[in-house]
Amino acid sequence: MNVATKTAWIINQYASTPATGIGGRHYYLARELVKQGYQVYLIASSANHLLHHKPEINQPYKVEQVDGVDFVWVNMPQYSDAHSKRRALSWFVFAWRLQGLVNVLTKPDVILYSSPSPIAFLGAEWLTNKFNTRLVFEVRDIWPLTLTKIGGYSAKHPFIKIMQWIEDRAYHRADAVISNLKNSVEHMVSRGMSREKFSWIPNGFSLDEVNKNVPLSDSVYQQLPQDKFVVGYTGTLGVANALDTFILAADKLREHTDIVFVLVGGGKEKASLQAMVSSKRLHNVIFIEPIPKVKIQAMLSYFDVCYIGWLNDDLYRFGVGANKIPEYLYSGKPVLHAYSGACDPITEYGAGIQVSAENAHELAQAVLKLYHLPMGDRTLFGANGHKAAMAQYEYGQLAQQLAKVIFLAN
Repeated sequence: MNVATKTAWIINQYASTPATGIGGRHYYLARELVKQGYQVYLIASSANHLLHHKPEINQPYKVEQVDGVDFVWVNMPQYSDAHSKRRALSWFVFAWRLQGLVNVLTKPDVILYSSPSPIAFLGAEWLTNKFNTRLVFEVRDIWPLTLTKIGGYSAKHPFIKIMQWIEDRAYHRADAVISNLKNSVEHMVSRGMSREKFSWIPNGFSLDEVNKNVPLSDSVYQQLPQDKFVVGYTGTLGVANALDTFILAADKLREHTDIVFVLVGGGKEKASLQAMVSSKRLHNVIFIEPIPKVKIQAMLSYFDVCYIGWLNDDLYRFGVGANKIPEYLYSGKPVLHAYSGACDPITEYGAGIQVSAENAHELAQAVLKLYHLPMGDRTLFGANGHKAAMAQYEYGQLAQQLAKVIFLAN
């Protein structure tokens, strides 16, 4: 069969286009698959908390072409925020409404369903039975394990038990299983999956996007400290990022006036982090509002060190799949990784320094080490990271890997 006749349905309830959200993993993978000659329907909810601009939709399904990708919006009820009970209800509604796509889209050769919520896997499974086609399950966040380990939910909660049943069913019923978490296969095998089903496909970066070289606006640039050593973070200011440790490290280095800590982004923890900075009367921490994804590399170019951190939790024994890791690596700047889990790409590629998660003292000492390091050594860290990004994390290459898994392509 010619690749041009092969069709994939990629189902991610929280997918978006660059115009409606961040675009993200599946938008970029779908776009690259289209370039390679495949037809791709990317199926998402019209109402979710990650959309910056919700699409206008007044019918059950809306199909629009975005960069060659057939983006399919499933009309869904609105909900207020990530912690709304209506969000949980939407997982079941989305699973049910997937069935209506049978008479709307071209028959697929493969259906890929992506987590975190496993609920709508049931809808994807129904579709593959209807079409008698391949089914691929993708795990980007291990639910319900994450909800019990970090969210604090009891494993005995009926809703958690339902999720656990579906997760185990997915590992059994799927023809292939992929994840951006390199070591997650160990968890999957412990739940009864055959190891041979697994493939690791990390998050990546878009070469097309970074080649645009979109500069920062003057208003953002004016907020950046000049002639300082900048340790910067870009992304969600959330619980999992353990940014209170970042602030505590800044506190320990408050007398080093040449070192400044910059946080770019928004999120649930932003107000509490700002209050923490205010209460400690720190003048070496700067908050900057979120910027468009196409401007991330322009921001990173002003950093001397790119920072990413995590909670000290054994959940990370399965690895991490943050979008910012490939972006940081591509930037050519040394990366400071506060991480106590497995499969650390920063150490693996010699792209920076790893310290223990949630250890402000170690973090502060690592900042000082990088500050005093000769420029040539910091440049080498950055060069190693950039080389790794080009070799391992570019979305065109990742789409080729994906095609081999989902289409059994050569």
